[in-house]
Amino acid sequence: MKKLLFLFLPVALAAKVHYAKVEPVETATIKSSVSGIIVRADREAEGAVLGDEAFVQIDDVLDQENLKNTEVSMELMNENLETNEEMLVGLEKMAERKKRFYDRMRTLETASQTQKDNAYAAYIAAKNQYLGVKEKISTLKKTILDLSYKKAMLKDVIAKKHIAFPGKYLYALMVHTGEFAAPGLPIATISDLSQAQLIVYLDREEIEDPDGRKITDKQIYIEDKPTQLSIDRIWNLADRQYLSSYKARILLPPVYPFSKLVKIEFK
Repeated sequence: MKKLLFLFLPVALAAKVHYAKVEPVETATIKSSVSGIIVRADREAEGAVLGDEAFVQIDDVLDQENLKNTEVSMELMNENLETNEEMLVGLEKMAERKKRFYDRMRTLETASQTQKDNAYAAYIAAKNQYLGVKEKISTLKKTILDLSYKKAMLKDVIAKKHIAFPGKYLYALMVHTGEFAAPGLPIATISDLSQAQLIVYLDREEIEDPDGRKITDKQIYIEDKPTQLSIDRIWNLADRQYLSSYKARILLPPVYPFSKLVKIEFK
């Protein structure tokens, strides 16, 4: 009987092939944070890179008028405050003079009680007038602070009604002119095209193979061609959808066309 001799030669393990779509690093759904009628929704901007102009404008006519009136009120209040602060200086000096006169009068034996009482009353009147203006100044300052806060709030609301994302790509516009925008209403989906990425899902054995070689030490091949790319990040927790796999991200230079499906290997 012949004996068969089997030779087991080391076989290089083939790299696992992944496929991923070139996509923007960041894509987000923009939602309204204010309410109002949409007076402009530029549907021509859909599918293009946005400029400085708002592609969605929510009615802000009343807000603009309110802001203008608030600014005028602040100017008047500041003028009133300045006038009262000037008055306060004079009233303080007057109250001090009245007090000094009363202090001298009350020690004079030749002064009648009526004269002393009149001097005291004049001092108290001057002091009360001083304190009244001082209190008014505090009220004016509080009012100016409230108006300043109102002005900031109105500016914030107006800015949020002017929806613009210069340099971003408008993938989808979800509203129309004449529609009422409430807080939380989806407005648009935009993407950042300044950099691309590939998302791949790796098995634990790929992240670190039995020989102890980490995937971050391997060279990345795109469409069977070696690259100088590297893994930007590996998520530590297994993916919710791909339960036994771990999400990894590769950042790409802008030369890679978006939405193209590419072949990826780690060797």
